[in-house]
Amino acid sequence: MILGVIGGLGPLATAYFMELVIKMTDAGSDQEHIEMIIYNTPSVPDRTEYILDKRKECPIDPMIKTGRKLVDQGAGIIAIPCITAHYFHKELEEGIGAHIIQGIFETAAYLSENGITKVGIAATDGTISSGIFQKELENAGIEVVLPSAESQKDVMHIIYKNVKAGVPVEMDKFRKASKELRDKGAQIIILGCTELSLIKRDSDIGSGYIDAMEVLARVSVCECGGRLKKEYQSLI
Repeated sequence: MILGVIGGLGPLATAYFMELVIKMTDAGSDQEHIEMIIYNTPSVPDRTEYILDKRKECPIDPMIKTGRKLVDQGAGIIAIPCITAHYFHKELEEGIGAHIIQGIFETAAYLSENGITKVGIAATDGTISSGIFQKELENAGIEVVLPSAESQKDVMHIIYKNVKAGVPVEMDKFRKASKELRDKGAQIIILGCTELSLIKRDSDIGSGYIDAMEVLARVSVCECGGRLKKEYQSLI
């Protein structure tokens, strides 16, 4: 099964997603890796700004156009390494006509399977305000804690002014937001934005986090017929 990737949302996260899929695959040769087709389309309008009604340009049609190109070229499953974009999952799946891995559902299911009962969410304003993570987690019987308004501003600053801008991450802001969620009782903090995944890649942030993009990559490997390395059986 060929994996199609709607990428560019943002570009660094897409590059890291491909790296994750390759690293997670138990392959002894090039030929044992899964096939991927990636379209890097950074021109897609900002998803958070659209969800918050700060931008009128809808990101759905450009993503559908890209998804259809992937299907036309043989992709059987679609992955989108942008967690906020999962807000449009139903419309995208119907418009593209192919299965799209639902990273938010998969993350909630994984946490439930591992006995987690209370989590904090670090994500974009769009993801938080839409409630898409909260709904899936609560459906899985997991209590949710959210950042304060001040901490949420710090998270958005990290995502847009640090990672997307290509400048060093202000780790003091990240640690402060994490501490607040833990003080509220979070057993695990979800890195619910693919830009935050890059912090986990590049910095020693310690335990107690789950990276939603790692979940997405793990499911992509398995659903496309790849073998998962043992070290990626556990993502917490």
